[in-house]
Amino acid sequence: MSSPPSPDPFATGALRSSVLRAWRDSPTRFTEDTNAERDLRAGGYRDRLFVELAQNAADAAAASGEPGRIRVSVVDGELRVANTGAPLDAEGVAALASLRASGKREGAVGRFGVGFAAVLAVTSAPRVVSRTGGVAFSEDRTRAESGRDGAVPILRLPWPVPAGEPPVPEGFDTEVRLPLRTGTQGHTEVLDRIRTEVPDLLLALPWLAEIDVDGEVWRRSADGDVVELTAPDGQGTRWLTHSGEACVWAVPVDADGVPRPVEQDVLHTPTPTDERLSLPARLLASVPVEPSRRRVLAGTSTRDALAAAARAYPGLVRSVAPRHRLALVPRAGFPMSEVDTELRELVTRRLTEDSWIPAASGAELPGERARVLGADEPRLTELLADVLPGLVAAPLCGPEIAKVLASVGASTVGVAELVEAVTGITREPSWWHALYAVLFDAVERHAIAPHELGALPVPLADGRTVPGPRGSLLVDDPEPVGDAHIVGLHIVHPDAVHPLLRRLGATLAGPGDLLAAPALGEAVERSVEDALSGVDVLPLVETVLRLAGGTSGEDLGALALPARDGWRRADELVLPESPLLDVLDPEALGEEAPLDVLDAGFARRWPDDVLTGVGVLDTFVVVDDEEPSGPDHDLPDEDEWWDSRETPPARVLAVRDLDLVADDAWPATVRLLAARPETWRALSEPEGHTRWWLARAALLEDRAPGEWRLPEAEHLAGLYEPVPDVGLPTHLLEALGVRRDLTPRAAEDAEDLCARLADPDRVLPPGLVLRAHAALAGLPPEYAEEVDPPARVRALDGSVADAADAAVLDAPWLAAAWQANRLVALPGYADAPALAELFDLPLAGDVTTAEVTSEGELAAWRDLPAIGEVADLLGVELPDGGVVVHEKLTVGAGAVPWWFDGALHAADTSEGLARAFAWAADRWAERLTIEALLDDPDPRTLLT
Repeated sequence: MSSPPSPDPFATGALRSSVLRAWRDSPTRFTEDTNAERDLRAGGYRDRLFVELAQNAADAAAASGEPGRIRVSVVDGELRVANTGAPLDAEGVAALASLRASGKREGAVGRFGVGFAAVLAVTSAPRVVSRTGGVAFSEDRTRAESGRDGAVPILRLPWPVPAGEPPVPEGFDTEVRLPLRTGTQGHTEVLDRIRTEVPDLLLALPWLAEIDVDGEVWRRSADGDVVELTAPDGQGTRWLTHSGEACVWAVPVDADGVPRPVEQDVLHTPTPTDERLSLPARLLASVPVEPSRRRVLAGTSTRDALAAAARAYPGLVRSVAPRHRLALVPRAGFPMSEVDTELRELVTRRLTEDSWIPAASGAELPGERARVLGADEPRLTELLADVLPGLVAAPLCGPEIAKVLASVGASTVGVAELVEAVTGITREPSWWHALYAVLFDAVERHAIAPHELGALPVPLADGRTVPGPRGSLLVDDPEPVGDAHIVGLHIVHPDAVHPLLRRLGATLAGPGDLLAAPALGEAVERSVEDALSGVDVLPLVETVLRLAGGTSGEDLGALALPARDGWRRADELVLPESPLLDVLDPEALGEEAPLDVLDAGFARRWPDDVLTGVGVLDTFVVVDDEEPSGPDHDLPDEDEWWDSRETPPARVLAVRDLDLVADDAWPATVRLLAARPETWRALSEPEGHTRWWLARAALLEDRAPGEWRLPEAEHLAGLYEPVPDVGLPTHLLEALGVRRDLTPRAAEDAEDLCARLADPDRVLPPGLVLRAHAALAGLPPEYAEEVDPPARVRALDGSVADAADAAVLDAPWLAAAWQANRLVALPGYADAPALAELFDLPLAGDVTTAEVTSEGELAAWRDLPAIGEVADLLGVELPDGGVVVHEKLTVGAGAVPWWFDGALHAADTSEGLARAFAWAADRWAERLTIEALLDDPDPRTLLT
């Protein structure tokens, strides 16, 4: 039979005697031990209760060679932590009772070292019970044994556990029992804190397989490099790990192995320290630390350990699927500790120099040799794999990826470098089409600006590759233009045609777009010169006509076509059957003339609309410029028309070549202009060039249209004769410039009207003369300044007077002082100065020198009963002031009815008083009514 277990299996009596002796021999030793324990409890090992106990359990499991289990519970007010593994031994007890020594074996992280002091945060009487015995500590027994009051070092004096101490729970080898202090946070809070620490400790301590906290169980399992931590609710957390020299890197991953980077963490050695880290993965490394295990020790060993950890980091990155590796590149930000600063720099350097980035070619690249496509287009990466050395594989591309990889030395391949890389390479047109498709998507998403692709190479149908799509032509079949041999015409290979090329300036090869190609345009421009020098231009001509169809000939007018006499520009030729030939002056047609006739045989080979489409004339050409910048439209006398306007025209809409019309063909010409909508619109422009020019240059019965009046404009009779019957309706006659009114249309027109007024052979109604003078007074200044003053003028009495003897009537009272054959008048007096300036005549008021020579008496208007009665009948307020009443008013030697020389004068007659009062009351138009009422102030005079 085996002997019964010793009541003190770990010789705690000898340990106590040794400690007590040391305290007696050195009184300061007690104080040192007390302070040291207090420092450990309140400083280095505060808040590390479960961490330290879990480390001890992991060491016990490692010592036994079997993964360990921990169970945490609260029994009768005691926190109990049971574990499997190697049981307590004498060396461990000695370590528990020593504040300066540890019984840890090499490689152990916490086997009953000074960290056991962490239990003092919750108890003053800890016990450790194991299959091999137990040991107890007590603050009260230590105080009694030492004979000291106050604080004592609890863990320096061990005792065997009492004889009735309950055994270790079944299935476990050791249990730490901690009676909770009074004032300690409740056991619920203690257990909750432990629960939060369990996942990290299971990851950090590989010898622990299970931790049970009050019935809630966490488990650890490993499958290769993946460690899975299972929580009580069955939810698992997976960590991908990679081992290096005395270190392990770990990063959380999901079920598919996709990393979920750590945002903030601390260095684990392998249990957590206070050294904060900002790396995407957790580091568990054998780094030298202070006894408290909170801070690393500065020195070479630490730097070497961190460098070794950094060398292992690319291995962790490579264990992640290539497309997710960038998640483990340290992000920019402020370091969180000195250790973080050094470790980030070391890790970044390794990622810069070691191969880990997947290359498009299939290999792996270090950061410093990697080239990242700046555009977020993975398909582009695949296409350029053999074009750009060092290109990072898809889908690792785009601005965000480039920004991340730039931190490890990678360079970004921009659009310009991409275009340069594909310039000069030889590829099938289908490859270029695939490249364009990818780039087009990027342009549509605004990932690439179109202007950046301006030099993108384009394969042509003739086998060449040219830089830049601009100017290239997109056609389904390039053969129709092949015979023309047009230098510089770039037709894209049909297999490479893509909408991107059109977006970048290539032209869709419809007929109109082909005709607009610069190369073809240049060939057209020089075609007449080539034809005259003997070059066979017929293939070019036929190609252009085939393409032209019914398109606009605006840019094809230079095309050489055969005329009756040699080669001419298309826009200088008239169709053989054109109605223009009936109205153009014969001298306008011929080899040296402005125009010629298209060869009849050639004309029969092509439809009229094709020929007119390249500029051949069938009718008059209309110039339409909605944003004119000057008189540069090749219109007759355009400069003069432009200058005649008050403001430049906002639009030029005019008929060209009217200066080539025969003198006797104007009625037919106007009918031709009216027959087509486009020429009619130009003819209908009220202030347009066409009307302006026709009024000046056209002839009807050898006279300008403005010299005739419309038959119905009888109010102009005497000044203008009715237009002869030329077979034109009224609206066309008016459009041609035949008069409906007196308004002068230019300076020359005004001079003509003056001459007609001064013609003594013309018998003119007085009203027509007054209206004509009013029309001349309203002449725009730009016309008026160009008019030569007439030598003779039409006077108020209808006679014609020398201008030197005449004056313009500018006030009504002056008429009585002047002879009517010397006065030039117009309705009203406001425009008299303008007429005087146009005719270079004085105003009558300026040259009248006669003064009032009779005596009169000033009478206020209100003191004149007859005036008051008239004012009442008319509902007119009496004006202020009055009038000087003369029995007979004389000015100079002659009698007048009324006068104004700063004061109103009137003869004591109805005529004189009526005019003076009408002028003073601003009722001049009612002067005759006032005169009648003064003679007979009966209301019936006003009403009948």
